[in-house]
Amino acid sequence: MSMDFLSVYRNIPKIDGHLHLNTQRPAMMKEAAEEGFTLLTINTEVPFFPNIDEQQNFAIEQDDPHGDKIDFITTFSTENWGKTGWQDEAISQIETGLNRGAVGVKIWKNIGMELKDDEGNFVMADHPSFDPIYSFLEKHGIPLLAHLGEPKNCWLPIDRMTVTSDIDYFKNHPQYHMYKHPKFPSYEQQLEARDRILDNYKQLTFIGAHIASLEWSVDRAAEWLDRYPSCGIDLSERVCHLQHQASEDPQKVREFIINYKDRIIYGTDQIDDGSKTEQEIRSELRTKWHNEFRFFADPAEQTAWNVKKPFPGLDLEREVLKKIFYNNALSYYPNLNH
Repeated sequence: MSMDFLSVYRNIPKIDGHLHLNTQRPAMMKEAAEEGFTLLTINTEVPFFPNIDEQQNFAIEQDDPHGDKIDFITTFSTENWGKTGWQDEAISQIETGLNRGAVGVKIWKNIGMELKDDEGNFVMADHPSFDPIYSFLEKHGIPLLAHLGEPKNCWLPIDRMTVTSDIDYFKNHPQYHMYKHPKFPSYEQQLEARDRILDNYKQLTFIGAHIASLEWSVDRAAEWLDRYPSCGIDLSERVCHLQHQASEDPQKVREFIINYKDRIIYGTDQIDDGSKTEQEIRSELRTKWHNEFRFFADPAEQTAWNVKKPFPGLDLEREVLKKIFYNNALSYYPNLNH
């Protein structure tokens, strides 16, 4: 990053609006303090993550170097889905998280890709069993962050995937590589189920994680944002898809960001689960922050490890950068401690 863009980076407040603190240590908070970031950790019902209560405790019990608590988004368990009283348990779990300081609620791709009813049918996100939860969130103005579906690459063979990070992920997690599971719900079925939620709960504050699983096309993402004008998106682990598109048509990507500058939240999806050293985690996080900020701020030609061709940066104005890296997180999650 040139000194000019490093100066901008250093002089605007920044929030990483999507990462995962899954261990009891301050590595990410120390790096955030040095780099001018504050952090929002996302509790998620992932099989290889700590349980939901543990994930909350990591946020609540870990002070950052300035003495502020780490913000977090809570979630609920689907373990007892379908049993009598399950919805009440889920709402109680959400209320507990909110009472402990959560600023929103997360649902994950296990809804639509793993959860099944007693007859073996996949339970989609718009299943009536979730209606009391969505009604509760809508009634109380609680933001819902939703990772539903996956990158479109998930439905393609490895040799047709567009970015290296997806190739690596689906090689290592074949259970989520839908190309290998043709009997699972399709890409479009995942998105249609999500959109039916939005059609039914028009006052729900909704953030589509990972560019709302429309990362492959800024045109499709724009259509979705136009259809649901109150919804936002986060960029977590999908900046590379914007870079990939910028290698072909940088002006289109730039116009997309500018047109929707009030509805885009920056995040990395960085995970600290203790499996790497503190220095490794800090270096990874710092590298992501620097390189991804540079993409948005610097017009120069750039490269990324997971993008196959060079691409120009977007050369965005400071006002736009501040919205993406700070203001929009505060707008969609108004209870953030910042």
